[in-house]
Order: sequence, then structure tokens, then C-alpha cells
Amino acid sequence: MNAHVKIGQEIARQRSLPEIIAEYEAKAQAIADGLRACGKAQLDLQTTATLAGVYGNSHLDFKLPSERDLHQHLLRSAWLHAYAGCNIELLSSPTDKSLWKQQLEKLPPFTLENIRELFGKFLIDPRASMLRGLAEVFCGLDQAFKSHDVVKIGVKGLPKRIIMSGFSKYSTYGREKLETVLNALAAYQGKPLVDHVELSAIFDNEDALLKAGTLTKYDKTTIEHPARGVRLRTFDNGNGHLFFEPDTLKDVNLALAEFYGDVLPDTPDENPVKAKSTAVSKDLQYYPTPVKVVEAIFDRMYRNFEGERVLEPSCGDGRILDALVKRKAIVYGIEVDPMRAVQSRAKGHSVLIANFLECAPNPIYDRVVMNPPFYGTHWAKHVRHAYDFLKAGGTLTAILPVTARDSGLIDDLVGKDRYNDPWHDLPVGSFSESGTNINTVCVSIHKPGKR
Repeated sequence: MNAHVKIGQEIARQRSLPEIIAEYEAKAQAIADGLRACGKAQLDLQTTATLAGVYGNSHLDFKLPSERDLHQHLLRSAWLHAYAGCNIELLSSPTDKSLWKQQLEKLPPFTLENIRELFGKFLIDPRASMLRGLAEVFCGLDQAFKSHDVVKIGVKGLPKRIIMSGFSKYSTYGREKLETVLNALAAYQGKPLVDHVELSAIFDNEDALLKAGTLTKYDKTTIEHPARGVRLRTFDNGNGHLFFEPDTLKDVNLALAEFYGDVLPDTPDENPVKAKSTAVSKDLQYYPTPVKVVEAIFDRMYRNFEGERVLEPSCGDGRILDALVKRKAIVYGIEVDPMRAVQSRAKGHSVLIANFLECAPNPIYDRVVMNPPFYGTHWAKHVRHAYDFLKAGGTLTAILPVTARDSGLIDDLVGKDRYNDPWHDLPVGSFSESGTNINTVCVSIHKPGKR
């Protein structure tokens, strides 16, 4: 049975959210009455243990929880019930789970609106959420799983094993990593999540989970487990090698290919170093930079840009320019599409309607911030051209496909920093709302000299 079908059936068997909320509200209203009843029962019990109103020498402790504590307990119970009932554990990625644990420390009111806000994306498109979770897990295992270039239907280039650290009797890191990988696969394959008994078994016997079977628990009871299609080999140096069987690797391939899709190719079909053409690419799909991505990149810089002259090539409708203005920069944009340029101008931005690659460089800018077209290696032309607009001591920040990091096409510009890595990965699915799941990175390039 396909995982998304099974999930839909599980959700269908749960009570409706309005029913759950109605029960929560009824119990919340009953807390005060329940406390009063407990208080009366406490007094009655004390009276029962007293003769003619004379108390004994011993102290009778009848401590009741506060009304506030009871409401917090009920609220937490309600959210955990909704979390389980909506199958969020199965559908969410490790990042989502981490955010949920943080959310438990300060829960919002239990309302339908807040449930939709927290869990809506998992319920509206459970399969997409599940695929995103699997992609997030596998991107952290090997560089090959990050690149759209090698993740295609039927590709044979995916690694048949991955190496993880932390497999020693003193560390739980490797065990937790293994559990995350196996659960991501289980969610896609429609299998139950991994039991701790299975994890213990595969540590003792590398072939324990290859096929379906029975395992004995500590209390002598047994559990049935499905075939996981993996083998684990551990070594004295603390590394663990997880090997994928052909059918399992095929599932990984199919899942990642479906997630990344064919929306935006980033396969190298042109060489920007040799090809000096300034023609607009035949496939410059427009994927606006999501506001959350823009804010995350600027927050990472820990600064405002007050008084700085900042250029955004291919500025689209001006989302990056918007964020720069909030940080008090003096902004300028260039956009080839007249309609998008008009949208950006309508926000008050100064935007030139032109093909950026045909604009003569003028090194007057303190900073360039850009999300260039990704087609082929077209992005490299844009980055090289944008670099020439920087004044000495200026900085270029670019959002690029993950393949840019190892392409070598702009290594001479990026240089090497022994203290700070100029590249950092953006979260998996950062551009999903814009229509592509291609993995992306952000790079900062500093031009030598002083301003």
C-alpha cells in the first residue's frame, strides 16, 4: 500500500478536529468546578479524620494542583493528541520535529486556526511533507543526494552506502542518525516506524533487518518487523557503514526524483567561462526568493546596511530589495522583464529595465545581493558579471544551486578563508513555495581592498 494512501486512511479513522476542540473546551471549563469538588472532598476527608473538631497532632497534607497548572496540562495533552492524530511524527522532517519540541515549551491556544497554522502543510499535502522529510535526511548523508543533476529517475550514480560517525558504546549520535534514516525510508515505503528493538538487533547483527522477521524484546515478548533492506557494519573508529539493497536504493532514487522534479534543470550544458554570450537564457524560469529565505540570509549577517549602496541584479518583483530597504540600504535593481520591473518600481525601488549581462559594470556598489537564474551554469555568468559592480572591499552575496559549490566555476572569486566557510547550505525545500525543490546554497564573496 502506498504510504500516502495509508496515511489518508489513518487520518480518516481519527475524530474530526472540531470534535477534539469541543472536548478540549468542555474540559477547560470543567477545571474550576473539578478543583472546587476536590477542595470539598478534601475538607470532608479532614472532617472524617477529626473527632468533635479537635485535630490530631499529625499533619494531613492535601496539596492540589493550581488551576493554571491544570490548564497547562490539558493544553499540552490536547496538542500531543492532535500531533499523534494527524500523523505528524510520520510526515514531518527532523527539522520540523525539532521545531515541534521547541513549540511544546510555549504552546499557543488550542484552536482550529492554530492547528491549521502548525499542522496545515502536513495535512494539505502529506506526500510532499513526507518526501521533503526524506530529502532533508538524505541530503545530510552524502553530497550526491543534494544535487538535482544526479537525482533522476533510474539514475545509477547514487551511493550504495553512506558513512556515519558516532557508533560507539559511549555515543548515541550514530544510533539516533540511523533511526532517522530508517524512519525516513519507512515513511516513504508505508512501513511502521523503527522500534528500538530493531536498532539494537542491527547493531548486534548487520543483516538483522534485511528481511522481515521476528525479534524478542527484553521482557521476552516478540515483535514482527518488516524488511528494511539495509545492512549496518560498524568499526572500531566509531564509523558505521549503512549499505542499501538495490530495491531500497531504488526507493530512495524514486522519492528524491519525485521531490526535486524536473521543474528547474541545473545540469551543466554550457560553460560560462568559454561562452561569453550575454543572450538571455532560453529557460530563465522565474522563482522569486521566498521572504523567509531572504530574512534568514540577512539575519545571518547580523547587521544593517545603513547608507550602503546595494545592487540586486535580476531583482524580479523586489523581494530582496524590500528586505534591504528595511535594513536602511540605498537600493538599485536591474530586471529584464518589464512587468516584474514595474511591480518592483511600484514599491518605490529604483529599477532599470535591461538585460543585466548587457549592462556595463560600474564598480560603485558596497554590496551586491542576488538570486540569479539557475539554468545550466548560467548563474556563473551572472555572478562573474556582478562581481565587477563591486567597489574595493565590497561583498557579493548570491543564492545558487547546490552544484555551484563543487563546480569550480567561481572558485577564483570565492577564494579560501581558513576561518570562515563562505558557503552555507539553505534548508531543504527553501524554494518550495516558489515552485522548485532544487537544493540551494548561499555564498559570500569579498572583493579585495578597502572601501
